[in-house]
Amino acid sequence: MLQADVDTQFGPLTITEDAGAIVRLTWGVSGSADRSAVLDAAVAQLQAYDAGTLEDFDLPLDVRGSKFQRDVCAAMSEIPFGQTITYGDIAKRLDAPAQAVGQACGGNPIPIIIPCHRVMGAKGLTGFSGAGGVETKVALLRHEGGFLI
Repeated sequence: MLQADVDTQFGPLTITEDAGAIVRLTWGVSGSADRSAVLDAAVAQLQAYDAGTLEDFDLPLDVRGSKFQRDVCAAMSEIPFGQTITYGDIAKRLDAPAQAVGQACGGNPIPIIIPCHRVMGAKGLTGFSGAGGVETKVALLRHEGGFLI
């Protein structure tokens, strides 16, 4: 697996690539500076997103998990920039319990690129599994103009 770090206003991020696809994005610094076309594209796209000049990521992704995890990640990937939907919306679409969708959102291995921050609870803002928790979720939503407090 190859890794590269990128510094953003949301904190330092580590991008992991395996077999030509992004498999993970985590908060923190790996200290790795691997290079590949996929990693270079991911770094460039995350920097552009951070700068406010990119709304849609175009990267090869490999969500490693159950079919349900992959289905939830696919549904989250379809949420437009600056918009939010609820766990219940995804649950209806997948004919699954909202709680299971929430758990799958929390297990998203590629946050930001797969925008789990755009998924809300039925009564509004909910937690976020990235560093900084809900504050980071709010920062991402504000960055996209989709959430103002």
